[in-house]
Amino acid sequence: MRVLLSIKPEFAEKILSGQKRFEFRKVVFKNQNVRSVVIYASSPVQKVVGEFDVQAILSMPPEDLWCKTFKYSGIEKDYFDQYFLGRETAFALKISSPQEYEKPFDLKKLGIKVPPQSFCYLAE
Repeated sequence: MRVLLSIKPEFAEKILSGQKRFEFRKVVFKNQNVRSVVIYASSPVQKVVGEFDVQAILSMPPEDLWCKTFKYSGIEKDYFDQYFLGRETAFALKISSPQEYEKPFDLKKLGIKVPPQSFCYLAE
């Protein structure tokens, strides 16, 4: 199962370069069979730029998650704290095998008209 994730361009670049090995989320997929993520770099890029495999999904209180992931978080602690402010549970996708597409493409090639706010499932 694959999903399309909207990711800020600066973070998409860090994921594809291997600098960022965790993608943080407030909500994760109900479907436990998600194995692959297609990356939609949001504005101003607005293109599908690559993909990665999901090695694991971590779920724990934000402070514990930061302690486990900060070395390869690709973000500052202040940003992390602000993002999860007021949350009891934080999620992180553990990234493996990031792959940048040679030619980024529009969402319509995937049959999608509007980028997902967070994520959407992709047909196989």
